[in-house]
Amino acid sequence: MAYKISDECISCGACAAECPVSAISEGNGKYNIDADTCVECGACASTCPVGAPVQE
Repeated sequence: MAYKISDECISCGACAAECPVSAISEGNGKYNIDADTCVECGACASTCPVGAPVQE
């Protein structure tokens, strides 16, 4: 299951910098993960200071 970013996101961008396939982009008020590009590696989840990336 691909990761998605919950409403806990504080738009710090830490997750986007760690994504090895560039699946994360800045959205309106929070970052978004492209489910078709996500390889489910968990790098975003382990980097996020608020735990916003979660598996769907």
